Amino acid sequence: MRALQYEEYGTPDVLRWAEAPDVHAGPGTVRITVRAAGVNPIDWKIFSGAMAGGKPLAGPGYLGRDAAGVVDEVGEGVSGVSVGDDVFGQGPNTQAEYAVLNAWARKPASIDWAVAAAAGVAGETSERALRLLGAKAGHTLFVDGGAGGVGAVAVQMALARGIRVIASAGEDNQDYLREIGAIPVLYGEGVADRVRAAAGGTVDEVFDVPGKTPVEELIGLVSEPARVLTIANFAAGQSGIQVTGGGADSRAAEALAEMADLLAENKVVIKVQTFPFERAAEAYRISQSGHVRGKLVLVP
Repeated sequence: MRALQYEEYGTPDVLRWAEAPDVHAGPGTVRITVRAAGVNPIDWKIFSGAMAGGKPLAGPGYLGRDAAGVVDEVGEGVSGVSVGDDVFGQGPNTQAEYAVLNAWARKPASIDWAVAAAAGVAGETSERALRLLGAKAGHTLFVDGGAGGVGAVAVQMALARGIRVIASAGEDNQDYLREIGAIPVLYGEGVADRVRAAAGGTVDEVFDVPGKTPVEELIGLVSEPARVLTIANFAAGQSGIQVTGGGADSRAAEALAEMADLLAENKVVIKVQTFPFERAAEAYRISQSGHVRGKLVLVP
């Protein structure tokens, strides 16, 4: 099969769409013929070498954490899904012709492949953040970085649960935040004061997506530090806020089932920009710029 890969750390120019070993479904997993695969910031942090801890690359590296496609192999112990089913979900190295998913949900028939591919990581991360924060109907949530892939899904998932949402973004994305139902504020210096003005005081919870606002400012918006959760500022845990990278915190199957329902009911709408795998470097340059509206998706 062909897969997106790199043989040295560096800029997006190191990426190649080339031959790679086949993958197959093992126990508890399914293999799909990939119709679309999401681009996530963690991917470029990996191929840049930022996550390597100074260790050299041992063999080709592969990318991708979510995708949508048609099931063509069902692993041992798997029930409720058959060869030929349209699904979306999460798994390793999904930016390839074939990918193995370890968590999935049926793709609603009304949803485009690219949109479904964009829903995996964003949906799981958003569900996890809202659950760990204890955000409930009637609460006010601030999503710092509400226009990107995860942020925009978190805004809409929270609204679907009856939560009032204030979200930050740059000047160009203020109207987009209004479009998806958030109360928009400008991102950057002084954002905490703008949130207080929009909320009429403090908020119940804060979901920090990009990890760029000083943690002290975010803590000042809530009643206690644990009411702030970040998925990007891993050094901030010592301040008492919640830091999550998935793992044991994840309930991927539940999150993907919720996403499937929200997509089918049009309660979550994901804007996507698609690129053929051969132009993956272009997509990753846009992702690295930090100015993405919605999600970037690669297609065969």
